[in-house]
Amino acid sequence: MASDNHRAGSGAEDIDDRLNLTRSAVGERLRYIREHHPEGPLTRAELAERSGVSMRTIAALESAEGANVQVDTLVKLTHSLGIRRVAYLLDGDVFAQVNQELALSRQLREAKDAGVEAVLLRNSTGISDDAASTLNNLLDAIVGAARQAKGRLQGDAPDAGR
Repeated sequence: MASDNHRAGSGAEDIDDRLNLTRSAVGERLRYIREHHPEGPLTRAELAERSGVSMRTIAALESAEGANVQVDTLVKLTHSLGIRRVAYLLDGDVFAQVNQELALSRQLREAKDAGVEAVLLRNSTGISDDAASTLNNLLDAIVGAARQAKGRLQGDAPDAGR
């Protein structure tokens, strides 16, 4: 019986260790997205205002020890940051994938702000270069057609009177 109690205690310690690691990871990921958000770094106060979660709770989550957190708090935080997958804070693979998507979004926004009108499609999906090139050409054609249609509607196109 003593060995059964020892095993049960050991299992509880393993679970406690995993919980502590998870809490710590959630805090690190929350701090990362807050500091590297595509709209610019957010203070805890700004995140608290956006999410409806208190600054005290955010600080506790971001602390080295982490904190117990309810699912609704995670949902409020992630959604207020524009992330619809709560797993972002819980799963390292989702965290990495969403960060790549956010980085691409930030690059596209910066390019648009700089006046860039054409964007080369990046092949990160595993499709062939030919397929990516074809898709890029189709997107360029769609954008061009949309500009022409907009011009006609606004009367800017030379053949608008026809």
